[in-house]
Amino acid sequence: MAIKPHGAAALLLFASQASGSDELMVGNFSMANPGVDIPAQWEPLNFEKIPRHSRYTLVYEKGITVIKADSQGAASGLIRRIQIDPERYPLVQWRWKVSNTLEKSNVYSKAGDDYPARLYITFAYDPDRLSLLEKLKYQTARMLYGDIPSAAINYIWATNAPVGALVDNAYTSYTKMFVVQSGAKHVGEWIVEERNILQDYIRAFGERPPMISGVAIMTDTDNTGGHATAYYGDIVFKTSQDRERQ
Repeated sequence: MAIKPHGAAALLLFASQASGSDELMVGNFSMANPGVDIPAQWEPLNFEKIPRHSRYTLVYEKGITVIKADSQGAASGLIRRIQIDPERYPLVQWRWKVSNTLEKSNVYSKAGDDYPARLYITFAYDPDRLSLLEKLKYQTARMLYGDIPSAAINYIWATNAPVGALVDNAYTSYTKMFVVQSGAKHVGEWIVEERNILQDYIRAFGERPPMISGVAIMTDTDNTGGHATAYYGDIVFKTSQDRERQ
């Protein structure tokens, strides 16, 4: 079942999509008040077998409100459960900054599956798109790892993996990892990222995507036992019209 937004936020969201607006502001952190733990319309993303959670707070960074994430041998995220059509809004843009990388981070192993920053896009479960074997594999994965999405893309800040790499998540092939930053070269700098989710999904899974069901940010250090601090700015989904005009 697709995860849908509720209340006034749902009405505004669907009105924007129906009207053909060029942008959907999904993470409007810059408009929030600093000092609040969780921005409006977002909620904690915790994992059943991980007792220690990363901490997220809204802070001022050079006069703009952003989310500060701090993780010490912990793992959790913040998620906005929201339905977005990736065919209409294929581009996602965000900015982030990390204060350090994780020496033991390794995208190819479970023991190294930690990142100072990641943007997590989940997709709605659609059983009609899966074969019987794929459905059985998905149900088995849910039994092992809890309530996981049927497909997800992670955009990560790695330590040693090459930028541009596409890797299966060490725990489940239902999550694909795109390395968009790696190493310490840009530590301490705000970096603006833009990705075409539609193209990335097709590259990762070999087919067109279902509806997006959630957007999350996560700074995690539970596998390596390290410490990481990161900052996340606004997250916006866009049509491709601006790029097509250029």
